[in-house]
Amino acid sequence: MEDVVMPEPLTLYTGDGVRIDAGHLRGDGAVCFILAHGFTCSWGQPALRRIARGLNRHGGVIGIDFRGHGRSGGHSTVGDREVADVDAAVAAARRRGYSRIVLTGFSMGGAIVVRHAALQGGVDAVVSVSAPARWYYRGTVPMRRVHWVIERRVGRMAVRLARGTRIASKGWDPVPEAPHEVVGRIAPVPLLVVHGDADPFFPLEHGHQLYEAASDPKELWVEPAFGHAEAAATPDLIKRIGAWAMSAVSGTSDPVTPRD
Repeated sequence: MEDVVMPEPLTLYTGDGVRIDAGHLRGDGAVCFILAHGFTCSWGQPALRRIARGLNRHGGVIGIDFRGHGRSGGHSTVGDREVADVDAAVAAARRRGYSRIVLTGFSMGGAIVVRHAALQGGVDAVVSVSAPARWYYRGTVPMRRVHWVIERRVGRMAVRLARGTRIASKGWDPVPEAPHEVVGRIAPVPLLVVHGDADPFFPLEHGHQLYEAASDPKELWVEPAFGHAEAAATPDLIKRIGAWAMSAVSGTSDPVTPRD
């Protein structure tokens, strides 16, 4: 039967004054997962709610809508200023008494949690799923469409009408450091990189690039026949991610197998 536990609604504010809509599923222990969605998604969508319930078996969960998404204010900067959104969620988790924070991001959210852990720190483990390693990638048809949406006025208007996502009209200035350029700074915090070999947006080379640029402790899970991000994440994958995180924050060396 579907879990009917409803998250506690939260309203957070970033250091630069953006209102962030969020939800909190209380956990019994010291661990809280910060759940970071992909581009045009929202923590309230069914796929994210399902992931949150799976992670909630291991600890508390705070899911956020990045700026420009869902009920949050502001405009999306597609991975740049969203680091401040994650920082607001981490602070909210600390205020609620959690002493171990696990950042868990998908696609754009995966890039953002890497950048937060590298640039801001203050977390205990990082999971990045289906994330780009570098900016401006246009090697697949879906990513060419994403760039059309971001870079053209008509594209931004279309995604606002279709998905409720508000994208900043001005591009990056300066260009933020890409995930692969900063991921090495996350250590000694444990990092898990998860990437599918059937990802239609970012091919497997992105997962390898992130992993190779990172420092130990790190793991790479190459998921056979796995597509992209939240929509493709199975209950089994979320269960294994939860188990990995609990092992990572407890400091144990027991490995979690990438596949059952």
